[in-house]
Formats: sequence, structure tokens, C-alpha cells
Amino acid sequence: MLEKVDLTQALRKAEWKPVREDLEVKLGQAQRVAREAGLRTVLVFEGWDAAGKGGVISALAAAWDPRGFKVHNLGLPTAEERLYPSLTRYWRRLPASGTIAILNRSWYRRVLDERVDGLVDESEWQRTYDEIDSFERQLVTDGYLLLKFWLHIDKQEQKRRFKALSEDPVYAWKVGKAERRRRRQWSEYEQAVEEMLARTSTGLAPWEIVASNCRRHARATVMQTVLSAMSRASARGDEPAAAPAPTAEEEPSTVWVKPSNPLDRVDLSLSVDRDTYGRQLDGLQQDLRRLQHQLYRERIPLVIVYEGWDASGKGGSIRRLTRELDPRGYEVVPIGAPTPQELSHHYLRRFWIQLPKAGHIGIFDRSWYGRVLVERVEGFASETEWRRAYQEINEFEASLVRFGTALVKFWLHISPEEQLRRFEAREADPFRRWKITPDDWRNRDKWDAYYDAVGEMIQRTSTSYAPWTVIEGDDKPWARVKALRTVKTALEGVLG
Repeated sequence: MLEKVDLTQALRKAEWKPVREDLEVKLGQAQRVAREAGLRTVLVFEGWDAAGKGGVISALAAAWDPRGFKVHNLGLPTAEERLYPSLTRYWRRLPASGTIAILNRSWYRRVLDERVDGLVDESEWQRTYDEIDSFERQLVTDGYLLLKFWLHIDKQEQKRRFKALSEDPVYAWKVGKAERRRRRQWSEYEQAVEEMLARTSTGLAPWEIVASNCRRHARATVMQTVLSAMSRASARGDEPAAAPAPTAEEEPSTVWVKPSNPLDRVDLSLSVDRDTYGRQLDGLQQDLRRLQHQLYRERIPLVIVYEGWDASGKGGSIRRLTRELDPRGYEVVPIGAPTPQELSHHYLRRFWIQLPKAGHIGIFDRSWYGRVLVERVEGFASETEWRRAYQEINEFEASLVRFGTALVKFWLHISPEEQLRRFEAREADPFRRWKITPDDWRNRDKWDAYYDAVGEMIQRTSTSYAPWTVIEGDDKPWARVKALRTVKTALEGVLG
């Protein structure tokens, strides 16, 4: 692929000035239009050392209002960043509506630098291609403008530029041991780059390979490409890019039979007597405290998801779960309706950035499943969006598990009769009346719609690596003991 790039392409100095001035004016206008349209733009710059990434980024920055973009210089992950799944630091840097994120190096470090330097084994960087493909597809189908540039120069041009930089005391620091080592590894990097371009240049997120032996040509090429893409995307508005059509193997059957709802088979008569409950609860809490310390020592993160009907006992279960845990090692993350700032990002971002670091516990009271539950039923997400979310959620959870996360998911199930009894008890108790809201009654009126949504959610997202556990919740003691026992079993499994 790289050998087909015409590196003789050039732009004379006399031609560059009027081209630059024209592009700067148009890019400035495009930024203003994109801001009004709420366009989220991500520009990824990769390339050989000394290929001119800094110059290209500077050319774009000169055309734009600096309040509307941010440049992220991304080196290898820090020690702190390595305590999270590898994509977390990129989710944190995604732009909000109407803004631009410029990434000087990106998520491709895993399949370039870390691969060539042996910092990750082959199975790891091979898996990374799948994660990158999922990540980029999720962004583009959600309406992000994603542009990826590989700035290409030949080895001789790099040598010339290294020499010029080394001889200038102001810029000599740019050519250090790492840059010289990568130059000696040119063949290994070239192989890695070729594979990266072939594996990740997709219909939704293609690579733009920029001939960069001539700096002026490279800058003009990138500026024009960005201008054209921003103009098209702003004109399209909020309509996201279409996902690839399903293959023959993925095409749905012409005759579809609705599967039985897994909630139909839940035995809500299960219960435990108070004495047994007290003994089991105390023993499980002590066991979990010990397991929490083992998690920390082994640097294994734990994510626990609580979903369930209103008044199904999520809060009480979480309190029993955390009763004996060291509070320095866990965090309960209550999830409500997204804020305006959160709505300006991909819906999964607010969960990515609240994941626990390795050795810690994150307990989500409601979660990313809101997209296929409340957002589906209440019409806050389109059918295209919530149907797409099943795959996005499975990919998200697969990334967590591949990182080594222990993932436990609960659906707390109660009968409509038990829910009514609890609602009325709350309304009659002045100390608990705050727990019942008009939203709870309104959601109850849509019980059947939620019942169907929950059933499909469990069917589509209970995977071998992240299965759902349905908790029989009419008897609160039974539900609490089962939840703690499930967490204990999961931890014992990951800790061996």
C-alpha cells in the first residue's frame, strides 16, 4: 500500500501562500458552521517520526478559533492509565457537540509502538484490531466525523530531516533515543503500518495516506480534506452515517418467531427465613471483605451492574453488599438521566469514564442498559439507536472482560403486585415517601412495554463472558443473599 504513494507530489512556495490563505478562511467558516450544527469532529494524526504532524496540526490551528478545538498529545499510556481498559483514555478525550478533538497519535499506538517494541504480545495486538473497529464504528454511526491521516515520507527524507533537526540546538531534542531506535526498526514498523492500514481502513473510517515529502503539499492536502469532510458532515446535520449492510450470514430470517421472555420462568415464591438470612448475610459479607483485598492485591477490577424494576430492592441490596467492604476500594455510581453535557457525547462515554481502575470495585445503580430500557420505552432513543446498542453494549463488555475485569450483572425482578404493595407502603411512610415519584407510577403504567424490553435485553446481552443473573426479588432477604453469593462466586472464579 505505501509503495504506491507518490512522494514526488509537491506544492511550490509561490503557490502555497494563496492556497493557505483561501483554505484558512474557508476552514474558519466551516468551524463556525460545524459548531452551529453540533458536529463532533475527531482528527487522528499518525505517521513516521519527522513526517510533519506538528506542522499540519499547526496549519489547522491557525485557521480555527482555539476555543473550539483541543489538541491531545498522546504518548504511551502512563502507569495510571494502564489500570484501565486501553480505550478509556480515548473515550475521555472525545469532543462534545460543536467541538474538535485533534489527536497527535492515538489508539493505534497499541498496534504500532507497543507491538514493535514487544510491550504487548501478538494475541493482544491482534485483538486490538477488533476493538478499534468497534470503537470507530460506534463513533461514526453516532454522528461523529472521524478523519484518520497517515503522514508518509520515505526513509531518506526522514534521515535528512533528522539531520536538520539535530543540527539546530532549538529542535535537537526532537530526535532522541526513541526516534533513532524507531528509525533502526523501519522495516518492522513498515510491516506493522501496512497491516494497520489494511485492517482498519474501513468504509466508515478510511485512512487518508498523505504524501508528506513536501511539507506544503501535506498541509494543503490535509486542510482541503478536513474542509470538504466538515462541510459535508455539517450539511448532513445530526443524521449519522449508515452502518454497513448485514452480510448473508447476518441477514434475519424472513420468518421471525418472538422468543419466550426469560422473565416468564422466574420463580418469585423463593424465600429464606430470617434466622438463615442473618447467618448467611454475615458470612457472605465477611467473605467479600477478604475477596476485596485479594482483588486489590491481584489488580483485578470488578464491575457490578444493578438493574431492576422500581422498588425492586436495588438500594437495599447495594447497602448489604458494601456493608463490610473497605470504602477506599469501591464506588457506587448512581446513574440518572444524562445531563446536557453527557448528551453531547456518545451515550457510552459517561460509563467508560466512570469505570473502576484495576483492583477497585465499581457498583452501577442503573447503567448503560438505559439505552435499551427507559430510552427505548420512553422514545428518547430512536429504534435504530436502541437496536444498534445491543451490539455496542456487547462489544463494550467484551473489552472490559478482555482487560481482566470481573463483570456481574443483576436484574432484580418482582411481580407487579409486589411492586404495588411497596409503592403504597412508601407513600404511607413519611420517612420513605421521598422514594416514590410520579415517574415511578408512570413507569408502572408501562409495565408490559418494559417487560418486553427487559426480556429482549436479557436475550441479546447475556453472553458467555457477561451473563445476566436474574434475582427473584419478591422476598428481599432472598434477593440480598443471592446477590452477595453471586458476587462471591464470580470473584472466586477470577481469583482462582
